[in-house]
Amino acid sequence: MKIGQLILEALESLSANKMRTSLTMLGIIIGVAAVVAMLAIGTGTQNAITDQISSIGVNLLYVMSGGDADNPQALTLGDAKALASSSFSDSIAYVAPILQGQMNVSVPGESTFASIVAVTPTFFNVQTVDLTEGQKISQANVDNYDAVLLIGSETAEDLFGTIEGLVGKTVRLNNQVFNIIGVIESEGGSGMGSMDNRVIVPLTTAKVRLLKRDEPGQVDMLYVQATNSEQMDAAEEAVSQVLRARHTRSLGEDDFSVMSTQSLLEIASSITGIMTAFLGGIAGISLLVGGIGIMNIMLVSVTERTREIGLRMAIGARRSDVRIQFLVESALISLTGGLVGVALGWALAQLIGILISTTGDSITPAITMNSVLLATLFSAAIGLFFGIYPANRAAMLEPVEALRTE
Repeated sequence: MKIGQLILEALESLSANKMRTSLTMLGIIIGVAAVVAMLAIGTGTQNAITDQISSIGVNLLYVMSGGDADNPQALTLGDAKALASSSFSDSIAYVAPILQGQMNVSVPGESTFASIVAVTPTFFNVQTVDLTEGQKISQANVDNYDAVLLIGSETAEDLFGTIEGLVGKTVRLNNQVFNIIGVIESEGGSGMGSMDNRVIVPLTTAKVRLLKRDEPGQVDMLYVQATNSEQMDAAEEAVSQVLRARHTRSLGEDDFSVMSTQSLLEIASSITGIMTAFLGGIAGISLLVGGIGIMNIMLVSVTERTREIGLRMAIGARRSDVRIQFLVESALISLTGGLVGVALGWALAQLIGILISTTGDSITPAITMNSVLLATLFSAAIGLFFGIYPANRAAMLEPVEALRTE
C-alpha cells in the first residue's frame, strides 16, 4: 500500500472521531510546547549571562583575596602598583583596584539602595562605562578626595524621575553629600542583576568616608587586563608570581584567587546548560504522558474497529498492512500535535520573556532549529513507540473471530 493512501485512510479514520482525536493530540501539543518553551527560556538565559560577562572584557582577570590560606593577606593598593610596574608589563595592560558595597542613596523626599563601586581612572580602561552626560572620574578627583560620583540610570530614575540634567545636583551617600558629575548610560539587566542601579565614586574618597577597611590601602578586588587574549595565561602567571612574592603570611599557600572572564563564561554555560536540560527533562515528562494517551486511544480504536479489521484481512489485507495502518494513525496524531506544539511553545516563550522583562531583567527567548527538530521528531517517535502495541494487537486478530465480534 502506498504511503499516500495510508495517510489518506488514517486522516479519514481520525476525522471520524474529531473530538477524541483532538483531546488525544492535546497531550502531545502541551508536551511539545513545554519542551520548546523551556529550552527557549534556558537558552535565552544562557545568552543573556554570556553577553553580560563578555561585555566586561574577554581579556580580564579578577583577583580576589582568599585562595587556600586560612588567614589570607588582604589585597592592597601596593599590590596593584606592584603588578602595574612589574617586569611582566608586556602581558599586563592595566590594573584597576576596586572597593564595593551596598549603600543608601538619597535626596530630599526619595531614597533607594544601590551598589557602590569605588575606582581609580584605570577602571574605565578595563570596563566599558558610557555616559549620557557629564564626565568620568579623573585622577584629580582621586588625588583630591573629591566627593563626586557617577550615577546609574536606574538609580537616577528612582531618585529624580529622570536621567537628564543631573550634572551638578547632589545626593547623599550614608548622609554625606556628593555631587553628580556624570550619568551612566543604561546597560540593561539580566539574570545576574541590573548594572544600572549603582553609583561610582573615587577610591580614595570611599576609603575615607564610605567603605572603610581594616588594613591601610586594602581593596576588595583587582581587575587585571591582559594586553591581548593570547597573553591571558602569561598575565595570570604574572599575577601569581607577584602576589606570592608580596604575600608571605601563609608560605606555601596562595592567599588569593585568580579567575578569568573565560572561566566565568565556562561556569555560567555549565550551570545554565544543566538548568536547561533539567527544565527540558521535566517538560519532556508531559510528552510521555501524551504518548500513553495515544496508546490508550489506539487500543480503544482497535476494539471499536475489530469487525473492520477482520473484514480487511478476510479480503486479502496482510497483517503488516493492518499494523502499518495503525502506526501511521498514531504517528500522524503525534506529529501534527508536535507541529502545533512548536507554534504554541514559541508563543509561550515570547510571553514568558515579556513577563520577565517587567521585573527589570532582560531575557530574549531563543528557539533554535535543534530544539524544534528535537521536540518534533521526539513527538513522532513517541507516537510510533506507543502505537506499536495497539498496532500489533490489531494485526494479531484472527479474521474469523474478528468478524464475529458485535
